[in-house]
Amino acid sequence: MLQILHIENIAVIERADIEFEQGLNIMTGETGAGKSIVIDALGAVLGGRVSRDLVRTGADRAVVSAVFSSGGATSWCDENGIEPDDGNLLLMRNITADGKTSCRVNGVPVTVSQLRSLGECLLDIHGQNDGQRLLNERYHRSYLDSISNLSEYIDEYRRRYEKYREKEKESSSFEMDESEKERRIDTLTYQINELESAEIRVGETEELSSRRDLLKNSVRITQSIEEAFRALYGGDRSDGAVTLISDAENAAASGARYSDELSKISQKLTELRYSAEDAAEELRDLRESLDFSPEELDYIENRLALLRRLARKYGPEESDMLDFLENAKDELGNIEYAEEHLVRLQAECEKLRKGAQEAAGRLSEKRREAADVLEKRVENELKQLSMGSVRFKVEITSDPDKLTADGCDEVSFLLSANAGEELGKISKIASGGELARIMLAMKNVLAENDGIETMVFDEVDTGVSGIAAQRVGEKLCQLSRLRQVICVTHLPQIAVFADHHFEIRKEERNGRTFTLVVPLDVAGRKREIARLTGGDNVTDVTLASAGEQIENANSYKKQLKESSR
Repeated sequence: MLQILHIENIAVIERADIEFEQGLNIMTGETGAGKSIVIDALGAVLGGRVSRDLVRTGADRAVVSAVFSSGGATSWCDENGIEPDDGNLLLMRNITADGKTSCRVNGVPVTVSQLRSLGECLLDIHGQNDGQRLLNERYHRSYLDSISNLSEYIDEYRRRYEKYREKEKESSSFEMDESEKERRIDTLTYQINELESAEIRVGETEELSSRRDLLKNSVRITQSIEEAFRALYGGDRSDGAVTLISDAENAAASGARYSDELSKISQKLTELRYSAEDAAEELRDLRESLDFSPEELDYIENRLALLRRLARKYGPEESDMLDFLENAKDELGNIEYAEEHLVRLQAECEKLRKGAQEAAGRLSEKRREAADVLEKRVENELKQLSMGSVRFKVEITSDPDKLTADGCDEVSFLLSANAGEELGKISKIASGGELARIMLAMKNVLAENDGIETMVFDEVDTGVSGIAAQRVGEKLCQLSRLRQVICVTHLPQIAVFADHHFEIRKEERNGRTFTLVVPLDVAGRKREIARLTGGDNVTDVTLASAGEQIENANSYKKQLKESSR
Protein backbone atom coordinates (compact mmCIF):
# COMPACT_ATOMS: atom_id res chain seq x y z
CA MET A 1 0.00 0.00 0.00
CA LEU A 2 1.15 3.54 -0.80
CA GLN A 3 1.36 5.53 2.41
CA ILE A 4 3.12 8.80 1.58
CA LEU A 5 4.01 10.53 -1.68
CA HIS A 6 6.47 13.44 -1.48
CA ILE A 7 6.80 15.71 -4.54
CA GLU A 8 9.36 18.49 -4.83
CA ASN A 9 9.89 20.79 -7.83
CA ILE A 10 7.90 18.68 -10.29
CA ALA A 11 6.39 20.98 -12.96
CA VAL A 12 4.12 23.48 -11.14
CA ILE A 13 4.27 21.59 -7.82
CA GLU A 14 6.90 23.25 -5.65
CA ARG A 15 6.31 20.91 -2.72
CA ALA A 16 3.55 18.51 -1.75
CA ASP A 17 3.17 15.70 0.75
CA ILE A 18 0.18 13.42 0.21
CA GLU A 19 -0.78 10.83 2.81
CA PHE A 20 -2.86 8.11 1.20
CA GLU A 21 -4.99 5.66 3.15
CA GLN A 22 -6.57 2.27 2.60
CA GLY A 23 -9.79 2.33 0.58
CA LEU A 24 -10.76 4.70 -2.23
CA ASN A 25 -8.57 7.81 -2.55
CA ILE A 26 -10.07 10.37 -4.95
CA MET A 27 -8.28 13.38 -6.47
CA THR A 28 -10.31 16.12 -8.15
CA GLY A 29 -9.63 19.64 -9.36
CA GLU A 30 -10.05 22.06 -12.23
CA THR A 31 -8.71 21.11 -15.64
CA GLY A 32 -5.04 22.12 -15.75
CA ALA A 33 -4.70 22.28 -11.98
CA GLY A 34 -2.03 19.57 -12.00
CA LYS A 35 -3.82 16.27 -11.34
CA SER A 36 -1.87 14.53 -14.10
CA ILE A 37 1.37 15.86 -12.60
CA VAL A 38 0.72 13.84 -9.45
CA ILE A 39 0.33 10.72 -11.61
CA ASP A 40 3.50 11.63 -13.56
CA ALA A 41 5.41 12.02 -10.28
CA LEU A 42 4.12 8.64 -9.11
CA GLY A 43 5.21 7.08 -12.40
CA ALA A 44 8.67 8.65 -12.04
CA VAL A 45 9.29 7.22 -8.57
CA LEU A 46 8.28 3.80 -9.88
CA GLY A 47 10.93 3.85 -12.62
CA GLY A 48 8.96 5.41 -15.48
CA ARG A 49 10.54 7.55 -18.16
CA VAL A 50 11.33 11.13 -17.18
CA SER A 51 12.81 14.17 -18.88
CA ARG A 52 14.34 17.43 -17.71
CA ASP A 53 11.05 19.14 -18.69
CA LEU A 54 9.57 17.60 -15.56
CA VAL A 55 11.82 19.76 -13.34
CA ARG A 56 10.17 22.99 -12.18
CA THR A 57 11.45 26.10 -13.97
CA GLY A 58 14.30 27.68 -12.01
CA ALA A 59 15.00 24.60 -9.86
CA ASP A 60 18.26 22.67 -10.19
CA ARG A 61 16.63 19.35 -9.38
CA ALA A 62 13.36 17.59 -8.61
CA VAL A 63 12.73 14.88 -6.03
CA VAL A 64 9.96 12.32 -5.75
CA SER A 65 9.81 9.83 -2.89
CA ALA A 66 7.18 7.33 -1.81
CA VAL A 67 6.70 5.08 1.20
CA PHE A 68 5.09 1.69 0.52
CA SER A 69 4.37 -1.26 2.73
CA SER A 70 6.59 -4.05 1.41
CA GLY A 71 4.02 -6.88 1.44
CA GLY A 72 3.90 -7.34 -2.32
CA ALA A 73 7.66 -6.99 -2.86
CA THR A 74 9.16 -9.66 -0.59
CA SER A 75 10.70 -11.62 -3.48
CA TRP A 76 12.13 -8.47 -5.05
CA CYS A 77 13.75 -7.45 -1.75
CA ASP A 78 15.30 -10.91 -1.35
CA GLU A 79 16.67 -10.91 -4.91
CA ASN A 80 18.14 -7.41 -4.60
CA GLY A 81 19.45 -7.65 -1.03
CA ILE A 82 17.35 -4.82 0.41
CA GLU A 83 15.87 -5.03 3.90
CA PRO A 84 12.46 -3.40 4.50
CA ASP A 85 12.48 -0.84 7.30
CA ASP A 86 9.83 -1.90 9.79
CA GLY A 87 7.94 -3.50 6.90
CA ASN A 88 8.19 -0.41 4.68
CA LEU A 89 10.10 0.60 1.55
CA LEU A 90 11.21 4.17 0.81
CA LEU A 91 11.57 4.75 -2.92
CA MET A 92 13.36 7.93 -4.01
CA ARG A 93 14.23 9.40 -7.40
CA ASN A 94 16.23 12.55 -8.05
CA ILE A 95 16.00 14.30 -11.42
CA THR A 96 18.50 17.05 -12.24
CA ALA A 97 17.81 20.02 -14.51
CA ASP A 98 19.97 18.43 -17.23
CA GLY A 99 17.86 15.25 -17.20
CA LYS A 100 20.12 12.93 -15.17
CA THR A 101 18.49 10.75 -12.53
CA SER A 102 19.48 8.70 -9.51
CA CYS A 103 17.37 6.13 -7.65
CA ARG A 104 17.42 4.69 -4.15
CA VAL A 105 15.39 2.15 -2.20
CA ASN A 106 15.76 2.38 1.59
CA GLY A 107 18.89 4.42 0.97
CA VAL A 108 20.50 1.79 -1.30
CA PRO A 109 21.36 2.98 -4.83
CA VAL A 110 19.48 1.03 -7.54
CA THR A 111 19.15 1.27 -11.30
CA VAL A 112 16.06 2.60 -13.08
CA SER A 113 15.43 -0.95 -14.29
CA GLN A 114 15.48 -2.28 -10.73
CA LEU A 115 13.16 0.52 -9.61
CA ARG A 116 10.77 -0.28 -12.46
CA SER A 117 10.65 -3.98 -11.58
CA LEU A 118 9.95 -3.07 -7.94
CA GLY A 119 7.21 -0.66 -9.02
CA GLU A 120 5.49 -3.45 -10.94
CA CYS A 121 5.23 -5.39 -7.67
CA LEU A 122 3.79 -2.49 -5.69
CA LEU A 123 1.41 -0.52 -7.86
CA ASP A 124 -0.54 -0.68 -11.12
CA ILE A 125 -1.29 2.56 -12.96
CA HIS A 126 -4.20 2.44 -15.40
CA GLY A 127 -3.97 5.39 -17.75
CA GLN A 128 -4.77 6.36 -21.29
CA ASN A 129 -2.13 3.97 -22.72
CA ASP A 130 -4.00 1.00 -21.30
CA GLY A 131 -7.06 1.95 -23.32
CA GLN A 132 -4.91 2.18 -26.44
CA ARG A 133 -3.45 -1.25 -25.71
CA LEU A 134 -6.94 -2.67 -25.44
CA LEU A 135 -7.57 -1.40 -28.98
CA ASN A 136 -4.41 -3.16 -30.20
CA GLU A 137 -4.99 -6.86 -30.76
CA ARG A 138 -1.27 -7.58 -30.27
CA TYR A 139 -1.85 -7.23 -26.51
CA HIS A 140 -5.04 -9.31 -26.24
CA ARG A 141 -3.21 -12.61 -25.84
CA SER A 142 -1.10 -11.22 -22.97
CA TYR A 143 -4.29 -9.95 -21.25
CA LEU A 144 -5.85 -13.41 -21.51
CA ASP A 145 -2.68 -15.12 -20.23
CA SER A 146 -2.22 -12.78 -17.27
CA ILE A 147 -5.87 -12.91 -16.24
CA SER A 148 -6.00 -16.70 -16.53
CA ASN A 149 -2.69 -17.46 -14.76
CA LEU A 150 -1.37 -19.80 -17.46
CA SER A 151 2.30 -19.35 -16.54
CA GLU A 152 2.85 -23.12 -15.97
CA TYR A 153 1.70 -24.00 -19.50
CA ILE A 154 3.45 -21.00 -21.07
CA ASP A 155 6.75 -21.91 -19.39
CA GLU A 156 6.49 -25.55 -20.51
CA TYR A 157 5.77 -24.50 -24.09
CA ARG A 158 8.61 -21.96 -24.22
CA ARG A 159 11.14 -24.52 -22.96
CA ARG A 160 10.14 -26.88 -25.76
CA TYR A 161 9.96 -24.09 -28.33
CA GLU A 162 13.45 -22.79 -27.48
CA LYS A 163 14.95 -26.31 -27.81
CA TYR A 164 13.22 -26.70 -31.17
CA ARG A 165 14.50 -23.32 -32.40
CA GLU A 166 18.07 -24.09 -31.28
CA LYS A 167 18.04 -27.41 -33.16
CA GLU A 168 16.48 -25.69 -36.18
CA LYS A 169 19.31 -23.13 -36.24
CA GLU A 170 21.89 -25.92 -35.93
CA SER A 171 20.24 -27.74 -38.83
CA SER A 172 20.21 -24.56 -40.93
CA SER A 173 23.95 -24.15 -40.39
CA PHE A 174 24.52 -27.38 -42.36
CA GLU A 175 22.45 -26.28 -45.29
CA MET A 176 24.63 -24.59 -47.92
CA ASP A 177 24.69 -24.54 -51.70
CA GLU A 178 27.26 -26.63 -53.57
CA SER A 179 29.47 -23.69 -54.65
CA GLU A 180 29.69 -22.42 -51.07
CA LYS A 181 30.40 -25.95 -49.89
CA GLU A 182 33.28 -26.39 -52.39
CA ARG A 183 34.80 -23.04 -51.46
CA ARG A 184 34.73 -23.91 -47.79
CA ILE A 185 36.24 -27.37 -48.40
CA ASP A 186 39.10 -25.80 -50.41
CA THR A 187 39.83 -23.27 -47.66
CA LEU A 188 39.76 -25.84 -44.86
CA THR A 189 41.90 -28.32 -46.84
CA TYR A 190 44.56 -25.67 -47.47
CA GLN A 191 44.60 -24.63 -43.79
CA ILE A 192 44.83 -28.24 -42.57
CA ASN A 193 47.68 -29.07 -44.98
CA GLU A 194 49.57 -25.92 -44.03
CA LEU A 195 49.34 -26.63 -40.31
CA GLU A 196 49.99 -30.38 -40.54
CA SER A 197 53.05 -29.92 -42.78
CA ALA A 198 54.47 -27.49 -40.24
CA GLU A 199 54.50 -30.26 -37.56
CA ILE A 200 54.02 -27.77 -34.75
CA ARG A 201 54.99 -28.66 -31.18
CA VAL A 202 53.85 -26.83 -28.06
CA GLY A 203 56.80 -24.86 -26.64
CA GLU A 204 58.82 -25.08 -29.86
CA THR A 205 59.08 -21.31 -30.39
CA GLU A 206 60.55 -20.80 -26.92
CA GLU A 207 63.04 -23.66 -27.41
CA LEU A 208 64.18 -22.39 -30.81
CA SER A 209 64.50 -18.81 -29.56
CA SER A 210 66.74 -19.95 -26.70
CA ARG A 211 68.88 -22.07 -29.04
CA ARG A 212 69.15 -19.18 -31.51
CA ASP A 213 70.35 -16.81 -28.78
CA LEU A 214 72.90 -19.42 -27.71
CA LEU A 215 74.23 -19.91 -31.23
CA LYS A 216 74.35 -16.20 -31.99
CA ASN A 217 76.58 -15.70 -28.94
CA SER A 218 78.53 -18.95 -29.27
CA VAL A 219 81.97 -17.28 -29.81
CA ARG A 220 81.68 -15.26 -26.60
CA ILE A 221 80.28 -18.23 -24.69
CA THR A 222 83.03 -20.57 -25.96
CA GLN A 223 85.71 -18.07 -24.92
CA SER A 224 84.19 -17.84 -21.43
CA ILE A 225 84.08 -21.64 -21.14
CA GLU A 226 87.75 -22.02 -22.18
CA GLU A 227 88.93 -19.38 -19.71
CA ALA A 228 86.91 -20.96 -16.90
CA PHE A 229 88.22 -24.45 -17.76
CA ARG A 230 91.85 -23.23 -17.84
CA ALA A 231 91.37 -21.57 -14.49
CA LEU A 232 90.24 -24.88 -13.02
CA TYR A 233 92.82 -27.19 -14.67
CA GLY A 234 95.52 -24.85 -15.93
CA GLY A 235 97.17 -24.89 -19.29
CA ASP A 236 99.21 -28.02 -18.56
CA ARG A 237 96.95 -29.29 -15.72
CA SER A 238 99.64 -28.35 -13.20
CA ASP A 239 98.74 -24.85 -12.17
CA GLY A 240 94.93 -24.91 -12.17
CA ALA A 241 92.56 -24.51 -9.23
CA VAL A 242 91.83 -28.26 -9.09
CA THR A 243 95.58 -29.09 -8.77
CA LEU A 244 96.13 -26.42 -6.11
CA ILE A 245 93.09 -27.55 -4.08
CA SER A 246 94.32 -31.18 -4.36
CA ASP A 247 97.75 -30.12 -3.09
CA ALA A 248 96.13 -28.30 -0.15
CA GLU A 249 93.96 -31.34 0.54
CA ASN A 250 96.99 -33.70 0.63
CA ALA A 251 98.95 -31.36 2.88
CA ALA A 252 96.06 -31.08 5.35
CA ALA A 253 95.43 -34.81 5.25
CA SER A 254 99.04 -35.62 6.21
CA GLY A 255 98.61 -33.85 9.54
CA ALA A 256 94.91 -34.63 10.11
CA ARG A 257 95.66 -37.56 12.44
CA TYR A 258 97.36 -35.17 14.86
CA SER A 259 94.64 -32.48 14.88
CA ASP A 260 90.83 -32.71 14.80
CA GLU A 261 90.62 -29.16 13.46
CA LEU A 262 93.00 -29.99 10.60
CA SER A 263 90.96 -33.16 9.86
CA LYS A 264 87.82 -31.04 9.42
CA ILE A 265 89.65 -28.67 7.10
CA SER A 266 90.91 -31.63 5.07
CA GLN A 267 87.31 -32.84 4.60
CA LYS A 268 86.22 -29.38 3.42
CA LEU A 269 89.08 -29.30 0.90
CA THR A 270 88.04 -32.73 -0.39
CA GLU A 271 84.44 -31.48 -0.93
CA LEU A 272 85.80 -28.35 -2.61
CA ARG A 273 87.91 -30.48 -5.00
CA TYR A 274 84.90 -32.58 -5.93
CA SER A 275 82.84 -29.41 -6.65
CA ALA A 276 85.65 -27.96 -8.80
CA GLU A 277 85.99 -31.21 -10.76
CA ASP A 278 82.15 -31.32 -11.30
CA ALA A 279 82.16 -27.73 -12.56
CA ALA A 280 85.01 -28.56 -14.94
CA GLU A 281 83.04 -31.54 -16.31
CA GLU A 282 79.94 -29.39 -16.86
CA LEU A 283 82.04 -26.79 -18.69
CA ARG A 284 83.47 -29.54 -20.94
CA ASP A 285 79.94 -30.86 -21.74
CA LEU A 286 78.65 -27.35 -22.52
CA ARG A 287 81.64 -26.71 -24.81
CA GLU A 288 80.94 -29.91 -26.72
CA SER A 289 77.23 -28.98 -27.14
CA LEU A 290 78.24 -25.80 -28.91
CA ASP A 291 78.80 -27.58 -32.14
CA PHE A 292 78.04 -24.37 -34.07
CA SER A 293 77.22 -24.37 -37.74
CA PRO A 294 75.80 -21.55 -39.91
CA GLU A 295 73.34 -24.09 -41.42
CA GLU A 296 71.71 -24.72 -38.02
CA LEU A 297 71.27 -21.00 -37.36
CA ASP A 298 69.69 -20.54 -40.80
CA TYR A 299 67.32 -23.45 -40.12
CA ILE A 300 66.27 -21.96 -36.77
CA GLU A 301 65.69 -18.48 -38.26
CA ASN A 302 63.57 -19.94 -41.08
CA ARG A 303 61.60 -22.12 -38.67
CA LEU A 304 60.85 -19.19 -36.35
CA ALA A 305 59.74 -17.09 -39.34
CA LEU A 306 57.34 -19.87 -40.37
CA LEU A 307 55.93 -20.13 -36.84
CA ARG A 308 55.44 -16.34 -36.69
CA ARG A 309 53.57 -16.36 -40.01
CA LEU A 310 51.33 -19.20 -38.90
CA ALA A 311 50.75 -17.46 -35.56
CA ARG A 312 49.42 -14.37 -37.36
CA LYS A 313 46.91 -16.55 -39.23
CA TYR A 314 45.89 -19.18 -36.69
CA GLY A 315 46.67 -17.96 -33.18
CA PRO A 316 49.51 -16.50 -31.10
CA GLU A 317 50.50 -19.71 -29.30
CA GLU A 318 51.33 -23.19 -30.62
CA SER A 319 48.34 -24.54 -28.64
CA ASP A 320 46.05 -22.05 -30.42
CA MET A 321 47.34 -23.20 -33.82
CA LEU A 322 46.82 -26.84 -32.91
CA ASP A 323 43.27 -26.06 -31.66
CA PHE A 324 42.58 -24.31 -34.97
CA LEU A 325 43.82 -27.42 -36.78
CA GLU A 326 41.51 -29.74 -34.83
CA ASN A 327 38.51 -27.43 -35.33
CA ALA A 328 39.23 -27.21 -39.06
CA LYS A 329 39.38 -31.02 -39.27
CA ASP A 330 36.06 -31.27 -37.38
CA GLU A 331 34.39 -28.74 -39.66
CA LEU A 332 35.73 -30.41 -42.78
CA GLY A 333 34.46 -33.75 -41.53
CA ASN A 334 31.06 -32.22 -40.80
CA ILE A 335 30.86 -30.73 -44.29
CA GLU A 336 31.96 -33.94 -45.96
CA TYR A 337 29.38 -35.85 -43.99
CA ALA A 338 26.93 -32.91 -43.89
CA GLU A 339 24.18 -34.69 -45.77
CA GLU A 340 24.20 -37.62 -43.38
CA HIS A 341 24.46 -35.27 -40.37
CA LEU A 342 21.74 -33.02 -41.78
CA VAL A 343 19.31 -35.92 -42.07
CA ARG A 344 19.94 -36.77 -38.41
CA LEU A 345 19.53 -33.13 -37.32
CA GLN A 346 16.33 -32.73 -39.32
CA ALA A 347 14.89 -35.83 -37.66
CA GLU A 348 15.77 -34.43 -34.22
CA CYS A 349 14.33 -31.05 -35.23
CA GLU A 350 11.08 -32.63 -36.38
CA LYS A 351 10.78 -34.52 -33.09
CA LEU A 352 11.30 -31.33 -31.09
CA ARG A 353 8.85 -29.45 -33.33
CA LYS A 354 6.16 -32.02 -32.63
CA GLY A 355 6.89 -31.73 -28.92
CA ALA A 356 6.52 -27.96 -29.13
CA GLN A 357 3.28 -28.37 -31.11
CA GLU A 358 1.91 -30.70 -28.44
CA ALA A 359 2.77 -28.15 -25.72
CA ALA A 360 1.22 -25.40 -27.88
CA GLY A 361 -1.92 -27.53 -28.21
CA ARG A 362 -2.17 -27.93 -24.43
CA LEU A 363 -1.67 -24.17 -24.03
CA SER A 364 -4.38 -23.49 -26.63
CA GLU A 365 -6.78 -25.79 -24.82
CA LYS A 366 -6.17 -23.99 -21.52
CA ARG A 367 -6.53 -20.62 -23.24
CA ARG A 368 -9.92 -21.68 -24.62
CA GLU A 369 -11.03 -22.81 -21.17
CA ALA A 370 -9.80 -19.53 -19.73
CA ALA A 371 -11.53 -17.59 -22.53
CA ASP A 372 -14.90 -19.08 -21.56
CA VAL A 373 -14.38 -17.97 -17.96
CA LEU A 374 -13.11 -14.53 -18.99
CA GLU A 375 -16.09 -13.92 -21.28
CA LYS A 376 -18.55 -14.59 -18.45
CA ARG A 377 -16.53 -12.56 -15.93
CA VAL A 378 -16.12 -9.51 -18.18
CA GLU A 379 -19.77 -9.59 -19.31
CA ASN A 380 -20.86 -9.72 -15.67
CA GLU A 381 -18.56 -6.81 -14.77
CA LEU A 382 -19.80 -4.74 -17.75
CA LYS A 383 -23.44 -5.38 -16.89
CA GLN A 384 -22.71 -3.92 -13.47
CA LEU A 385 -21.33 -0.89 -15.35
CA SER A 386 -24.62 -0.14 -17.17
CA MET A 387 -23.83 -2.21 -20.27
CA GLY A 388 -26.75 -4.62 -19.79
CA SER A 389 -26.95 -5.87 -23.38
CA VAL A 390 -23.23 -6.33 -23.84
CA ARG A 391 -21.70 -9.46 -25.35
CA PHE A 392 -17.99 -10.03 -24.94
CA LYS A 393 -16.20 -12.73 -26.90
CA VAL A 394 -12.61 -13.99 -26.85
CA GLU A 395 -11.82 -15.28 -30.33
CA ILE A 396 -8.86 -17.67 -30.55
CA THR A 397 -7.43 -18.71 -33.91
CA SER A 398 -4.83 -21.49 -33.76
CA ASP A 399 -2.36 -22.70 -36.37
CA PRO A 400 0.01 -25.43 -35.05
CA ASP A 401 2.22 -24.97 -38.12
CA LYS A 402 2.95 -21.35 -37.18
CA LEU A 403 4.73 -21.47 -33.85
CA THR A 404 5.96 -18.31 -32.14
CA ALA A 405 7.47 -17.66 -28.73
CA ASP A 406 3.88 -17.28 -27.40
CA GLY A 407 2.40 -20.42 -28.92
CA CYS A 408 0.27 -20.92 -32.00
CA ASP A 409 -2.71 -18.73 -31.04
CA GLU A 410 -3.96 -15.36 -32.19
CA VAL A 411 -6.32 -13.80 -29.64
CA SER A 412 -8.86 -11.07 -30.37
CA PHE A 413 -11.45 -9.47 -28.09
CA LEU A 414 -14.83 -8.96 -29.79
CA LEU A 415 -17.69 -6.86 -28.49
CA SER A 416 -21.32 -6.15 -29.12
CA ALA A 417 -22.33 -3.20 -26.95
CA ASN A 418 -26.02 -3.16 -27.89
CA ALA A 419 -28.72 -5.75 -28.39
CA GLY A 420 -29.10 -6.92 -31.97
CA GLU A 421 -25.62 -5.82 -33.05
CA GLU A 422 -23.07 -8.24 -34.42
CA LEU A 423 -19.85 -8.93 -32.58
CA GLY A 424 -16.98 -6.81 -33.86
CA LYS A 425 -13.44 -5.75 -33.02
CA ILE A 426 -13.23 -3.52 -29.97
CA SER A 427 -11.21 -0.98 -31.95
CA LYS A 428 -14.16 -0.52 -34.34
CA ILE A 429 -17.11 -1.05 -31.99
CA ALA A 430 -16.33 0.53 -28.61
CA SER A 431 -16.89 4.20 -27.87
CA GLY A 432 -14.61 6.08 -25.48
CA GLY A 433 -16.94 5.49 -22.53
CA GLU A 434 -17.37 1.83 -23.36
CA LEU A 435 -13.62 1.40 -23.72
CA ALA A 436 -13.06 2.91 -20.28
CA ARG A 437 -15.57 0.54 -18.73
CA ILE A 438 -14.15 -2.50 -20.54
CA MET A 439 -10.71 -1.63 -19.24
CA LEU A 440 -12.08 -1.19 -15.71
CA ALA A 441 -13.80 -4.57 -15.96
CA MET A 442 -10.55 -6.18 -17.16
CA LYS A 443 -8.58 -4.55 -14.34
CA ASN A 444 -11.13 -5.76 -11.80
CA VAL A 445 -10.77 -9.36 -13.03
CA LEU A 446 -6.96 -9.02 -13.19
CA ALA A 447 -6.87 -7.74 -9.62
CA GLU A 448 -7.90 -11.14 -8.26
CA ASN A 449 -4.61 -12.76 -9.36
CA ASP A 450 -1.90 -10.10 -9.56
CA GLY A 451 -1.30 -9.60 -5.81
CA ILE A 452 -0.71 -5.85 -6.26
CA GLU A 453 -1.96 -3.88 -3.27
CA THR A 454 -2.44 -0.46 -4.91
CA MET A 455 -4.23 0.47 -8.15
CA VAL A 456 -4.21 3.93 -9.72
CA PHE A 457 -6.84 5.02 -12.25
CA ASP A 458 -6.35 8.05 -14.46
CA GLU A 459 -8.80 8.92 -17.26
CA VAL A 460 -11.14 6.14 -16.04
CA ASP A 461 -14.14 8.45 -16.54
CA THR A 462 -13.38 9.30 -20.19
CA GLY A 463 -16.63 9.42 -22.17
CA VAL A 464 -18.71 8.30 -19.16
CA SER A 465 -21.61 10.22 -17.64
CA GLY A 466 -24.93 9.81 -15.88
CA ILE A 467 -25.88 6.40 -14.54
CA ALA A 468 -22.83 4.80 -16.20
CA ALA A 469 -20.61 7.16 -14.20
CA GLN A 470 -22.38 6.12 -11.00
CA ARG A 471 -21.80 2.46 -11.84
CA VAL A 472 -18.10 3.16 -12.44
CA GLY A 473 -17.97 4.81 -9.01
CA GLU A 474 -19.64 1.79 -7.43
CA LYS A 475 -17.19 -0.56 -9.16
CA LEU A 476 -14.20 1.45 -7.91
CA CYS A 477 -15.75 1.39 -4.46
CA GLN A 478 -16.08 -2.42 -4.63
CA LEU A 479 -12.48 -2.72 -5.80
CA SER A 480 -11.25 -0.53 -2.95
CA ARG A 481 -12.65 -2.97 -0.41
CA LEU A 482 -10.00 -5.47 -1.61
CA ARG A 483 -7.04 -3.13 -2.14
CA GLN A 484 -6.04 0.52 -2.07
CA VAL A 485 -7.41 2.51 -5.02
CA ILE A 486 -6.27 5.98 -6.11
CA CYS A 487 -8.40 7.67 -8.77
CA VAL A 488 -8.23 10.99 -10.61
CA THR A 489 -11.69 12.03 -11.79
CA HIS A 490 -13.79 14.97 -13.02
CA LEU A 491 -17.14 13.37 -12.23
CA PRO A 492 -19.13 13.95 -9.02
CA GLN A 493 -20.81 10.52 -9.46
CA ILE A 494 -17.38 8.94 -8.87
CA ALA A 495 -15.95 11.44 -6.38
CA VAL A 496 -18.83 10.91 -3.90
CA PHE A 497 -17.60 7.37 -3.20
CA ALA A 498 -14.26 8.62 -1.84
CA ASP A 499 -13.04 7.36 1.51
CA HIS A 500 -10.33 10.04 1.31
CA HIS A 501 -10.74 13.07 -0.95
CA PHE A 502 -7.95 15.41 -2.17
CA GLU A 503 -8.44 18.63 -4.11
CA ILE A 504 -5.71 19.60 -6.59
CA ARG A 505 -5.72 23.39 -6.47
CA LYS A 506 -3.77 25.87 -8.59
CA GLU A 507 -2.90 29.41 -7.52
CA GLU A 508 -0.60 32.24 -8.57
CA ARG A 509 1.81 34.07 -6.26
CA ASN A 510 4.30 36.72 -7.32
CA GLY A 511 3.88 35.84 -10.98
CA ARG A 512 4.51 32.08 -10.44
CA THR A 513 2.04 29.20 -10.61
CA PHE A 514 1.78 26.80 -7.69
CA THR A 515 -0.21 23.56 -7.37
CA LEU A 516 -1.40 22.47 -3.96
CA VAL A 517 -2.79 19.11 -2.86
CA VAL A 518 -5.37 19.68 -0.13
CA PRO A 519 -7.10 16.89 1.86
CA LEU A 520 -10.80 17.74 2.23
CA ASP A 521 -12.96 17.43 5.31
CA VAL A 522 -16.73 16.80 5.14
CA ALA A 523 -17.58 20.44 4.39
CA GLY A 524 -14.77 20.67 1.85
CA ARG A 525 -16.03 17.54 0.11
CA LYS A 526 -19.52 19.01 -0.18
CA ARG A 527 -18.16 22.20 -1.75
CA GLU A 528 -15.98 20.22 -4.20
CA ILE A 529 -18.85 17.89 -5.24
CA ALA A 530 -21.08 20.98 -5.68
CA ARG A 531 -18.38 22.57 -7.87
CA LEU A 532 -18.05 19.42 -9.96
CA THR A 533 -21.84 19.43 -10.41
CA GLY A 534 -22.57 23.10 -11.03
CA GLY A 535 -19.24 24.79 -11.73
CA ASP A 536 -18.62 28.16 -10.07
CA ASN A 537 -22.29 28.50 -9.22
CA VAL A 538 -22.11 26.82 -5.79
CA THR A 539 -25.41 27.47 -4.02
CA ASP A 540 -27.25 26.12 -1.03
CA VAL A 541 -29.17 23.89 -3.41
CA THR A 542 -26.04 22.41 -5.02
CA LEU A 543 -24.44 22.01 -1.58
CA ALA A 544 -27.54 20.19 -0.34
CA SER A 545 -27.50 18.00 -3.46
CA ALA A 546 -23.81 17.26 -2.91
CA GLY A 547 -24.54 16.26 0.69
CA GLU A 548 -27.33 13.97 -0.48
CA GLN A 549 -25.07 12.32 -3.06
CA ILE A 550 -22.41 11.71 -0.42
CA GLU A 551 -25.01 10.22 1.95
CA ASN A 552 -26.26 7.89 -0.80
CA ALA A 553 -22.68 6.82 -1.49
CA ASN A 554 -22.10 6.20 2.22
CA SER A 555 -25.24 4.03 2.31
CA TYR A 556 -23.91 2.01 -0.63
CA LYS A 557 -20.58 1.53 1.14
CA LYS A 558 -22.40 0.43 4.29
CA GLN A 559 -24.35 -2.16 2.28
CA LEU A 560 -21.08 -3.42 0.78
CA LYS A 561 -19.58 -3.80 4.23
CA GLU A 562 -22.60 -5.69 5.56
CA SER A 563 -22.80 -8.01 2.52
CA SER A 564 -19.14 -8.95 2.91
CA ARG A 565 -19.60 -10.21 6.44
